[in-house]
Parts: sequence; structure tokens; C-alpha cells
Amino acid sequence: MSDAELVLRSTRVITPEGTRPASVAVADGTITAVRPHDAPVPAGARLEDLGDDVLLPGLVDTHVHVNDPGRTEWEGFWTATRAAAAGGITTLIDMPLNSLPPTTTVDHLRTKRRVAADKAHIDVGFWGGALPDNTKDLRPLHEAGVFGFKAFLSPSGVDEFPHLDQEQLARSLAEIAAFDGLLIVHAEDPHHLAAAPQHGGPRYADFLASRPRHAEDTAVAHLVGQARRLGARVHVLHLSSGDALPLLAAAKADGVRVTVETCPHYLTLTAEEVPDGASEFKCCPPIREAANQDLLWQALADGTIDCVVTDHSPSTADLKTGDFATAWGGISSLQLSLPAVWTEARRRGHGLEDVVRWMSTRTAALVGLDGRKGAIAPGHDADFAVLAPDETFTVDPAALQHRNRVTAYAGRTLYGVVRSTWLRGRRIVADGAFTAPKGRLLTRSH
Repeated sequence: MSDAELVLRSTRVITPEGTRPASVAVADGTITAVRPHDAPVPAGARLEDLGDDVLLPGLVDTHVHVNDPGRTEWEGFWTATRAAAAGGITTLIDMPLNSLPPTTTVDHLRTKRRVAADKAHIDVGFWGGALPDNTKDLRPLHEAGVFGFKAFLSPSGVDEFPHLDQEQLARSLAEIAAFDGLLIVHAEDPHHLAAAPQHGGPRYADFLASRPRHAEDTAVAHLVGQARRLGARVHVLHLSSGDALPLLAAAKADGVRVTVETCPHYLTLTAEEVPDGASEFKCCPPIREAANQDLLWQALADGTIDCVVTDHSPSTADLKTGDFATAWGGISSLQLSLPAVWTEARRRGHGLEDVVRWMSTRTAALVGLDGRKGAIAPGHDADFAVLAPDETFTVDPAALQHRNRVTAYAGRTLYGVVRSTWLRGRRIVADGAFTAPKGRLLTRSH
């Protein structure tokens, strides 16, 4: 264990080979070695003995709406990255909306990077956006380092980010496939949504009926068909419909280049428990029934669903009205995603290694950061979360770092207390105390 400035020691270190007692050596922000627990500490190195707390790789959240600049009253890089750090997340990839301007041109990307530069407590990368009229901007954005391109197949909820029809999807996807980029897609079919009953009002059952499963299933089928035809790389965002899983599993088996994510709220919350008028539970696609949730967990276990990300999409509290038709759709969970998922995972017999695979290793691989992020292994960035997995806490909105402390998890008791979070070998938060921002702005490396 030469060439070490810092050694983190724990009886439970989650490595690619499994969980074991280990001492992790760090120098210049990089993991240099993973040694036996009782290995001597090199002269001059500082030892952090974590006892029985679990050392896991920092989480990589590839689906976050920071809303900065333009709608900073909704969130912003300062608060979003603090909340992420408090929750054990060390890297996030920012969505191209709901900021103003959206990240749909290189100039807009430069604007966003300039705003984020001195506010990021963790590492931050950026998605570009695919709109009906910006096909010419996709390759320049790719060359400027975005990690891929977000598109909607139904209205996005903000006028400056219109959705793609099937012809526009084919055109954008062909362009992205030409440079082997990645298209990530909000997959709900607008025709099925338009045909669904639209009652409005406070009843969650009415809102759920307005966003039926077959709207997702049809849009996913169209997307998979286009990817198959073009040999393109596509990723299904925030899957909530279990009915789409057989089609996705078959496409993967056929070699279609499709990956799939779901979110903590689909895995931990159910339609049956959403109170009428409680629009902190509103998101699109919606939280569905408990039986549907079981299908999502099965798909995580068998690999049909690749990863779990937050889709953190906050707003000001006044936009969360009691009418599900008009309330802003989005659930804020950056700070709570790890304990929320872990609480349900452990109940269903999964281990922390599974959670790390879903929320760190595979998300890093999705955006091509798997050589640097998502694992405790030599050569990787020394990004860590220290977790007390058997301790519980009750969610108090006042304790959240989000700018707007509206949460669907209020009052829930969750397992997993994040003791501290480390970025490139520096502790950036411990017991609620933060350092100055030390995050870097990331670009796609290959």
C-alpha cells in the first residue's frame, strides 16, 4: 500500500468482487489499491477507520432536473448538488429541461456549464436535448461532450421543449446513430394519452386513469422498433408500466441496443396509498399499483431493468396544487433515493451489492463513466458513500437540502443513514456539515 495519502478501512467494503473487509488506499483523488483489512497503513498516510459502516462507491444519478439557469427558484446547482451529496450521490447528469435555455445547442450548453461551474458540490455532466427543429445541433452537442440526448414522445410540460412525433423521432435517431450517440426517451404515446379519460380534480384514481399503461407500452414498442431498424442506442426513461417488460426483455435478447431505468418512487410507493389531493406524489408516468410494482422488482432482479435513478424533478410548492391535472408533475428524491431503495430492497431480500449495481455501477456504464465511476477498484475516482445500513430515520422535510422541501416521503421511516460522502478522496459532507463546492464538470470521454 505504497503511494497512499489516505486509507479508508471498513469491515464491509463493496467491491466488484463482492463485500469484504478491506483497506482502500487513495492518492491524488484516485483509488490506488484495495488491500486486506489489516494491511499496514503506509507512512504518512491518514487512516479513516469506518468500523462496521459500509463503504460503497458514490452513486451516479443520470436523471436529475436541476432547472438552472432560468427556473432556479425550483432548484439550482447549489441546492441540488448539496442534496445529492447528503444522499451519497457523487455524480449527477443534468437533464436538458426545465432550465431556460434548454440544453439544445452548444451555446446553451456553454451557458449551463458557466452557471454550474462554481456551485457544484459533486461532479456534474449534461444531457443534450433532441427537438423537432434541432437535428443540425445534435452532432455539435455530441462533440462538445454531452452524454446523450433526451427526447419526449408526448408533451413535456414546458413549451420550450416540444415532443417528437414518429417521423421526427426517426430523423433524430438516424442522426444520433450516425455518430453512435445515445437517445434517452420519455416514452408515453400522445394519442393514447389524448384518448384517456381526463377528469382533473383531486382524485388520484382519476389521474392514474389519465396516464394508462398502454400509453407507455405503445411508445416503448415504437422506440424499440426504430432502434432495431437503425441499429441505434436507446434508453427508456422512468419506466413505470410492468406490461412493457416482456417486449423489452425480448428486444434485449434479440440484440436491440436498449437499456431501461426505473425510479425509487415506482419501487417504493404505490397508487393504493396515495391520498387524494396529495400532488407531491404526482409524476408522469404515474406511480402505479402494488401488483405492477412487483413486476418492476422482478425485472430489476432478472436484468430487464438495468438501473435506478431519481428523476428528481422539483418545483416551487405553489405549483403542487390539489388538482392532479394542473399540479406540476415531479418527485423530489435526490437526498433520499439510496435509503428509499435500500429500505424496499432489503424487505424483498436484495443486498446492498444489488443496490450499488443498480444505482452506481450500471448508471456509470450507461454514460460511459465506468472506467472512472461506479466501483471501488484501482484506477477509479475515490468517490465513496459511507452508509449505516441497519440504522433508521424518519423523513423530516425540514432536514432536506432541496430548495423546495416538498417530498412524497415525509414521515416515512427508512433504513440507511449516510454518514459521509467523499469526492476524489475528500470528505464533502459528514453529519450534515458541507465543505465548499469541489465538483467538476464532466464531458463524455468516448
